Amino acid sequence: MTSVDPLRNLGVRIGPHGGELRVYSESADAMEFCLFDPKDPDWRTKTIEMHRDANNVWLGRSRSLQVGSLYAIRASGPASPKNMFNPESLLLDPYARGLTRVGPEEWRATVVSDGFDWGDSRKPRTPLDHTVVYEAHVRGISHQNPDVPEELRGTYAGLAHGSTIDYLRSLGITAVELLPVHAFTSEQRLIREGLTNYWGYNTLNFFSPHAPYATRAAQAEGPEGVLREFKGMVKLLHEAGIEVILDVVYNHTSEEGIGGPRTSFRGIDNATYYRQDADGVYIDVTGCGNTVDFGHPVPQRLVLDSLRYWAEEVQIDGFRFDLAVTLGRGDDLAYHRDHPLLTAMLDDPVLSGTKLIAEPWDVGMGGWQTGNFADGWSEWNDRYRDRVRNFWLADIADARRNGQAPIGIGGFATRLAGSSNTFSPERGPLASINFVTAHDGFTMADLTAYNVKHNLGNGEDNRDGTDNNRSFNHGAEGPTHDERVLLDRHKAMRNLMGTLLLSAGVPMITAGDEFGRSQRGNNNAYCQDNELTWMSWLRTREQREMFDTTRRLLELRRDNPALRPSRFAVLGQTTPNASHMDWYDATGALMDDEDWNSPENRTLQYLAASTPDKEEFNRVLLIVHGVEDDVEVSLPVAPGVTSYQLLWDSATEVPIAEEGVDLEPGAMRMVGGTSMQLYRANGPRVDAPAGTATEVAS
Repeated sequence: MTSVDPLRNLGVRIGPHGGELRVYSESADAMEFCLFDPKDPDWRTKTIEMHRDANNVWLGRSRSLQVGSLYAIRASGPASPKNMFNPESLLLDPYARGLTRVGPEEWRATVVSDGFDWGDSRKPRTPLDHTVVYEAHVRGISHQNPDVPEELRGTYAGLAHGSTIDYLRSLGITAVELLPVHAFTSEQRLIREGLTNYWGYNTLNFFSPHAPYATRAAQAEGPEGVLREFKGMVKLLHEAGIEVILDVVYNHTSEEGIGGPRTSFRGIDNATYYRQDADGVYIDVTGCGNTVDFGHPVPQRLVLDSLRYWAEEVQIDGFRFDLAVTLGRGDDLAYHRDHPLLTAMLDDPVLSGTKLIAEPWDVGMGGWQTGNFADGWSEWNDRYRDRVRNFWLADIADARRNGQAPIGIGGFATRLAGSSNTFSPERGPLASINFVTAHDGFTMADLTAYNVKHNLGNGEDNRDGTDNNRSFNHGAEGPTHDERVLLDRHKAMRNLMGTLLLSAGVPMITAGDEFGRSQRGNNNAYCQDNELTWMSWLRTREQREMFDTTRRLLELRRDNPALRPSRFAVLGQTTPNASHMDWYDATGALMDDEDWNSPENRTLQYLAASTPDKEEFNRVLLIVHGVEDDVEVSLPVAPGVTSYQLLWDSATEVPIAEEGVDLEPGAMRMVGGTSMQLYRANGPRVDAPAGTATEVAS
């Protein structure tokens, strides 16, 4: 006999005789839901008493509960340190699939239908080794695009407009990772200061798309129109072969700390949904005022149901989990990689086919867990970010001050090769989401133009945002007309982008970095919904050249499987879908231990040969030179290599138009200061290369 799931079908279900609402609350002693007039959402038309079953699920039915109905929950319960009941509060159903705003900070849950004509649209299901993620903001990407009709700019429809999609396809990315699109609101402090939460990491509801990102026409139709526009965006992106990944914020909610808004969870069952001590004091490991308690099965179930809804009903391809360590904290508050929620995501038949990406930290004890998620997860690799920034920026600044960089090239090489010292062999390099920048922090252009943050516009006296930027302004803080400084900055951007797109792992580009977008030194622009954060579509010559460089690098990544292995190589063995790597110094000799670690050696030749099972054999040579003086290198004499052809050189502002002439192994080549060169290494496949260690430093 099959057991019945006691938490099935939470939220509203519509049948032939009206609707049924199911809400979980262990702590409440009474609950009801109210219906409102759709034309006057303050006019309560009916109140329906709800009854608790043996599993603490409260149930109420009404023939008047139909698609389009506006409703709210009222709950009462005992006064205790952990409870926050107020029977007069009109609360949102945690499972509401639509929201209607009825006041400055007040909403009504709204019933929507699930139907949508997907036509022949299908999820692209791009393999991870071919995936290139583009982190973008729905409003920011199209708000200033002159080729998008004005009424569509900054909306879901604007992102799905033909000109936006053509731009993304011409660039060569395979997936857009959207900053939060779950319904959210601004924090109380921002509202008081006349600012707004632009990024969206302040979730109001986990099932509803954020209505202000829809066109005015869709908003006028109500939640049904908003959801339809959102699904239409996904459909058009899929038809263009582009996946949609959502940045999701389940770790905390917009109810903030004690004394914050009472909009949903706090008034329904504060003791179940939020972590508290025995005195009712919130245990906050998110830095946002509250923490959802994933030691309890009901919040776990809420997240799983939300993810399944977006993956099935809205056809989303993957999820990036904000502060994902919080989701893995058990009853003991410690992180567990086999936490029931994290394991359930991997085992779920719907979610196992999606891309699951962890931000592997939070601000609680033991909160930094990079590399410690289970097989099946990918993770934002902050170690990669820091090492790449150090090598091309902070180390160069040190060298100018002290005459020599502080460290050698070994740690950088480990990151280039897939971070085998961070991710286990069974997970491989594709567990690493490589990034140099993200929404949070300097843009790539600002990394090369500012030594310190400039966040005064955020209203926090420049206290917000990190001071650990690992940036280098190259001799002038901010805008300058110094041609030498500008040339150095542009080359540094090409080196950063080149490293990102030529490294093993899954690359993530922050929208605008492909052409050098600046936020004028603001490294925490979460509350800036204006030209500072919107993507400009009017480009300077240098920005057009940077775009061409990024597009060329993406072509090279796509065309050369040796750059995107899915497994780590094993020394002396042929490992399918790994890239066998040989490491040479500037003279063409194999690297030794001293070469890896000496700050006097920052020149490396990296020969990678693929072992693909679905693509043709491929071999490339990447030369990395991390000193500002030019250097002459001898191209390696390696088994099977008969010639080299230059594909890309970061020292040139414009990508080379065609592949270089054949160069013999042993040929001498000049490499410009702080630059990279990529070659195709021609010749027959050799299955037993000499090989050297890929893990050389942290």
